[in-house]
Amino acid sequence: MSTVAVRPVEQRDEASWVEMRSALWPDGMEDHPKEIQRFLAGDAKEPLAVLVAQDGEALVGFVELSIRPYAEGCVTDRVAYVEGWYVKDGHRRSGVGGALIAGAEEWGRKQGCVELASDAELTNSVSQKAHLALGFDEVLQIRCFHKSIEMTGGR
Repeated sequence: MSTVAVRPVEQRDEASWVEMRSALWPDGMEDHPKEIQRFLAGDAKEPLAVLVAQDGEALVGFVELSIRPYAEGCVTDRVAYVEGWYVKDGHRRSGVGGALIAGAEEWGRKQGCVELASDAELTNSVSQKAHLALGFDEVLQIRCFHKSIEMTGGR
């Protein structure tokens, strides 16, 4: 692995962050530029922090972080949470993901957190393996459901 620096995201990182975020969450691709601009302007409630992994001049990964009052398997009410974690193809399995999670842990400690939590979709075995390799314990498998309900009574 070449030397990768993990640092807070900056304005100059906008295009690369949009690209990586779109690769991680293609369903929200049209919203990413606006959400990123809001974050960089200091107008976003979440994420609270974004760290990027830089290899030379190129960004090769990112982690978006928040603090949650609850996370499955955690015992405290202030949990540093990995909301999104991405490493570009060609840089995976080279320590970049671990460097980003180490940065997330340090960020969490600075926020007064003693736990770091994350999640992965049930079908994402690559993410599951990466989490386990970096010391996360799997605590629960869950399926989430949604149902729209109609408003009644003149609303």
